Amino acid sequence: MEKRNAAPPLSPPSSLRLRSSGFHAPSRTFHSLRPSLPLPPAERRLNVAAYAFSLLPSPLPANPALVDASTGDTVRFPELLSQIRSLAAALRSRAGISRGHCVFFLAPTSLDIPPLYLALLSIGAVVSGANPASSPREIAHLLSLSKPRVAFATSATASKLPAGLDTIILDSSRFRSFLDGDGGEAVEEVEQSDVAVVQFSSGTTGMMKAAALSHRNMIAIAAAFHSVRDPVAERSPGRPEATLLAAPLFHSMGFAFLLKGLALGETTVLIGGRVGVKEIVQAAERYRVTSLTVAPPVVVEMARWPEPLELVALEYVNCGGAPLPEAAAVRFMKRFPRVELRQGCGSTEAGAISMMIDQEECRRLRSVGRLAQNVEAMIVDTTTGERLSVGQTGELWLRSPFIMLGYVGNEEANDATFDSSGWLKTGDLCYFDEDGFLFIVDRLKELIKYKAYQVPPAELEHLLQLLPGVADAAVVAYPDEEAGQIPMAFVVLQPGINLSEEAIMDFIAKQVAPYKKIRKVVFANSIPKTPSGKILRAELRNHSVFGSMSKL
Repeated sequence: MEKRNAAPPLSPPSSLRLRSSGFHAPSRTFHSLRPSLPLPPAERRLNVAAYAFSLLPSPLPANPALVDASTGDTVRFPELLSQIRSLAAALRSRAGISRGHCVFFLAPTSLDIPPLYLALLSIGAVVSGANPASSPREIAHLLSLSKPRVAFATSATASKLPAGLDTIILDSSRFRSFLDGDGGEAVEEVEQSDVAVVQFSSGTTGMMKAAALSHRNMIAIAAAFHSVRDPVAERSPGRPEATLLAAPLFHSMGFAFLLKGLALGETTVLIGGRVGVKEIVQAAERYRVTSLTVAPPVVVEMARWPEPLELVALEYVNCGGAPLPEAAAVRFMKRFPRVELRQGCGSTEAGAISMMIDQEECRRLRSVGRLAQNVEAMIVDTTTGERLSVGQTGELWLRSPFIMLGYVGNEEANDATFDSSGWLKTGDLCYFDEDGFLFIVDRLKELIKYKAYQVPPAELEHLLQLLPGVADAAVVAYPDEEAGQIPMAFVVLQPGINLSEEAIMDFIAKQVAPYKKIRKVVFANSIPKTPSGKILRAELRNHSVFGSMSKL
């Protein structure tokens, strides 16, 4: 598809005088404080798979490239490259897949997925993965957006796909035979501007949309990780980095960190299916991983884990996908004082936005780090459109080499998302502090309109998490005839704790302006969330207005 965002400068010119916040006063824009990211010339024909492997040392790393946490099976780098070559040849000659064809995935994480992804990308095909837990109705909508030529599924998920779609079963002899080829060259000239991946944006506020990302978008992600890597020489001899990747590979976060491991020659431990925190922790102990890539719910549970944990090799945790309550971050850091909790911000549409890369940055608990390399940002007043400065809250707009080409077949959404200069409107209310750290206040669409005031639910949720006895909480708008909307809290109490509605409302009222006070409390057994930890506010709102709260 045609690129939606105009090509921005990849880094601020050296003549720009930036404050310590990265703010450039004349243009009223924020720039990354990190070193500029070198990228290959845009006109060079190059696919992301070839670029990622070009970053590997020679000879290839001796450590495993991939490990299946459930079986212990491993794939080493030479074997992985051989699999990719065999698959690329078979996909073209026996499955009829070629440049520009979209291939749909409906399968849990396994050792088969990474070489398949990379083989498809190497021949210019488009990869599009979906959650295997999706319903047939949801899958039908995703297929209508991506229009795949072929699908890959397992014998357990294939029944959700329409009969007319050519589907290759991963646990079948047909697919296994694809790996037995001679591995001949299947070279395809791929432009960096070609679509590489179609990923589906969160559907918590409506029907999902299909975001198209180019090879250059993905190359930039691999390059960004490579630029902040720990050089092998600086690590303990014979102990390469090993990452446990709990994020699913159909998710943008999982895909990005898979690419990181392959490009940096690390060992990526894959854990798939509907696993809980117990299985994640056990796998981290068993494989002595140096890092974890997880969603906030895992961090929350690890901080509360009742048993001793032997995570002696663990150095840092990458946490993203949803906000992490400050109280949970504090508990985690007390439990694991040697482990860096690296929070970051990204999205399907914008790719990498911000990150933390060292212990000093990790101390900014409510922040999501500093802008990633080559990212430009604006904070825009949602009423006047004025560009704001340090410490002022407005909508975050972005330009960077990570940003998607646009939504597939949805010009209305594209026009609403991009401005005429190529800035992506994130819909996030944010501000930057004087040191260039980004803070997310809330989602613009989730603000509660109390009379003439705007109330951010995330602020109230943060305060509720600080109340002793509260295990989890969410705040949504509740219709009110006089005020229009009032803040309503759903609260999950810790076992054995008794807190009244009045006590909770009084606790909040003492810490906020009168218009932000919580005016209704409902006790629930759990807070509905996506696998990445995002609160399903629409589901809560429907329950609050139409449903019985005992079902939560």
